[in-house]
Amino acid sequence: MKIAIPTETESDETRVAATPATVKEYVKAGHAVTVQKGAGDKSFITDAEFEAAGATIASSASATVKEADIVLTVRRPKDSLLSAMKEGALLIGMLDPWEDGGFFDKLNRRKLVAFSMELIPRITRAQAMDVLSSQASLAGYRAVIEAHQPFPRIFPLMMTAAGSIPPAKVFVMGAGVAGLQAIATAHRLGASVSATDVRPEAGEQVRSLGGEFIFLEELAAAGEGGYAKELTEEQKKKQAELVAGHVRDMDIVITTALIPGRPAPKLISREMVESMKPGAIIVDLATARGGNCELSKPNEVVEHNGVTIIGYTNMAGRVPRDASAMYANNLRNFLKLLVSKEGALKVDTEDEIIAGTLLTRDGELVHPKLKEQVEK
Repeated sequence: MKIAIPTETESDETRVAATPATVKEYVKAGHAVTVQKGAGDKSFITDAEFEAAGATIASSASATVKEADIVLTVRRPKDSLLSAMKEGALLIGMLDPWEDGGFFDKLNRRKLVAFSMELIPRITRAQAMDVLSSQASLAGYRAVIEAHQPFPRIFPLMMTAAGSIPPAKVFVMGAGVAGLQAIATAHRLGASVSATDVRPEAGEQVRSLGGEFIFLEELAAAGEGGYAKELTEEQKKKQAELVAGHVRDMDIVITTALIPGRPAPKLISREMVESMKPGAIIVDLATARGGNCELSKPNEVVEHNGVTIIGYTNMAGRVPRDASAMYANNLRNFLKLLVSKEGALKVDTEDEIIAGTLLTRDGELVHPKLKEQVEK
């Protein structure tokens, strides 16, 4: 089996879909691995490290994927790479399945068998393949670090002969994987942390990490697979009232609210931003889907009325070495479902993980929910 690892082409993408450790495992299993020259540079992984693990280094993207049976990517590849892939090859990556834009047709023209890792089901057996969780955990950590840089004060309580400094107040909106890691990181740095979520069961997790849970029973909106579901208009109004009263006194607010397949819910209005004290920080982890803050902009740091709003869309990519390692391990675990011990491909759609992530096959879009969305 031939496995290809091309260089990512998005300007803000620093990750790579394999590491020397995973390449070594693929080679040990009898597979041939080709890595594009410089693919690991932004993750501080050299070509020499990949070669030492048993990979062949190719000079271009087309040379990398030529004749490959499996192509592993981080993000959705460009058309030129799809065109260079052989018919019927497997493409596996975070393919942004909710945004078609003609992408499915391009996959089908090459009869590519495409798997989108964002669609890994939230079941126990799939935890080791869950790219959203692995990357969100790093994003939550990094969000606190990014907020810490421009923040004009220290995080912890400090009592000295010169006077006492109160702890910074951090408010985390959304207690999923990213939110929980943000809570834990801010708490470790000594901040006073509070958090909110529309899932009442998140309260126990928030408190276990040292945070105060802010919740209204009428806002409960737990959805499928552990995700939040969209609020009703009445719930949105109550949520805005809750948030407005809390945000005003915060030093740092980190927003993490996302609903799969939908624009990010707007949680922080212009008026709320303007109610915050000068020097306050907002880190919006949902800017790739429109943002939770009305004033945030993708991949920009905005200052409004003395408040700094950070909107990096690829927060996990700001710790690229670790993000690549975790993502590459997710892919390696997923491939174990697709490749038999004898090294043969087996796309078993009776397996709910495979069926849940499979986008296209034999020139057709086969994912039920996406098919329904396209046909609307």
